[in-house]
Amino acid sequence: MCITKEFEQKVYAGSCVTRDEALLLAEEPLEELTAAANRIRETMCGNRFDMCTIINGKCGRCSEDCKYCAQSVHYHTNCQQAYPLLATEVLLEGARQNQEQGVLRYSIVTSGRRLSDEEVEQACGSIREIRRQTDIDVCVSFGLLAEEQFRKLKDAGASRVHCNLETSRAYFPKVCTTHTYDEKIETLRAAMSAGLSVCSGGIMGLGETMEDRIDMALTLRDLGVKSVPVNLLNPIEGTPCENNRILTNDELCRIVALFRFIIPDGDIRLAGGRGLVGDKGAKCFKSGANAAISGDMLTTAGITVATDHALVRGLGYEVRK
Repeated sequence: MCITKEFEQKVYAGSCVTRDEALLLAEEPLEELTAAANRIRETMCGNRFDMCTIINGKCGRCSEDCKYCAQSVHYHTNCQQAYPLLATEVLLEGARQNQEQGVLRYSIVTSGRRLSDEEVEQACGSIREIRRQTDIDVCVSFGLLAEEQFRKLKDAGASRVHCNLETSRAYFPKVCTTHTYDEKIETLRAAMSAGLSVCSGGIMGLGETMEDRIDMALTLRDLGVKSVPVNLLNPIEGTPCENNRILTNDELCRIVALFRFIIPDGDIRLAGGRGLVGDKGAKCFKSGANAAISGDMLTTAGITVATDHALVRGLGYEVRK
């Protein structure tokens, strides 16, 4: 029996793929690996597809020095837009529009290290109104908040917190120096302690190795994360990552397949940069991915919700919770 088939059977038996096994899988023929990952997805998750959108709820002037980000004050990019936390009316209108398009989750994402207590209170008011007037789930990405703040957001109606690890613990200092990996993990644990589900993944193409990607996925598994965004770096001019090579579609498919082996029952979610691979992620959706962030990203254009609905229906998926 080939290695891929052997580890696929191990997953079905309820055992976890180890780091050494994941490294072996990373060297297996791509077609065998992605086909096995897709079978795992079908067995563990069926044809359910989770679709969400994001809104840039607070833009620009970010104090953090994340090397990929157009919104950081540390770099000179073409992203000149900056505004405070959006008003309830604007966030509510976005929620309504997304619900009408069949989106399941609506995530409010803000720039900066964390929202202030006053901004959290404002956001809670907006979330209450969104939940009162729509049925869409509300997710938040508000930075490195504390458990008490997360409890307020949950009480207001938020259901999920997003905070990307971005990469492995070993490689993270080359990505950001203004906050730590432990602060990221503490944020996820605080959100879980507050009763919220969590969403956390990373960016592929930052200069990391396959070992870094696998280590990040293993950390996420250890934390119990079941929603894992897989972003493809879109090199932004003016950032330290502007000259990074864009990964190929095959490379992204291999990463997605490995993540499926490591977190077999999770939502492996294609996120930012999906439009760079040419097929809008179709090949990845047959390699183990079963979720996506649709619509525009924070500072770059994305793929329309209507286009995504047609794409995933054509692949045999059903967009549902």
